[in-house]
Amino acid sequence: MLKMFTTQLTGVFKKIADQEEFSFEDGARLLAQAPAGDGSIYLFGINEMKAVEFEALHGVEPLKGAKALTEEALPELSIADRVLLLSRTAADKEAVNLAARLQERGIPFVAVSTVMDESTGGLTELADVHIDLRLTKGLLPDELGNRFGYPTSMAALYTYYGLKFNIDEILAEYEL
Repeated sequence: MLKMFTTQLTGVFKKIADQEEFSFEDGARLLAQAPAGDGSIYLFGINEMKAVEFEALHGVEPLKGAKALTEEALPELSIADRVLLLSRTAADKEAVNLAARLQERGIPFVAVSTVMDESTGGLTELADVHIDLRLTKGLLPDELGNRFGYPTSMAALYTYYGLKFNIDEILAEYEL
């Protein structure tokens, strides 16, 4: 079972890397503007996506200029700040609500989520850059034809690292 899960997860990572290549670059450029200027990169993960927040803030290699976005910090954001918003799906009500508030205030942001239904818009229409996790169902089948093994936080962490590596590279060039 683990071997099958590993194979499927590797496929998810490859699909994200191949199909979201330009979004990684655009998202990293947008986010890097904050620490290159007078702003901060605020992270907001919903539910299991808090894993990315913890990695960016408390991991071995924290994201430069990163802070957690809280309800208290929201009014303090300026146009120099950037936000990385992560949710399981692009239609998540909490994420869409926050995205609309950010857009109203002119705060640029990158959203990371799975687009379940192209017609619903949500984060894909509100975000300056959207990265689709492309994780619409569990990776493994059971005996009844159902699917399980839905590693959204692992896909989001993979995406975070793709952004972080690009941000670090951009900032290193900026500091030269």
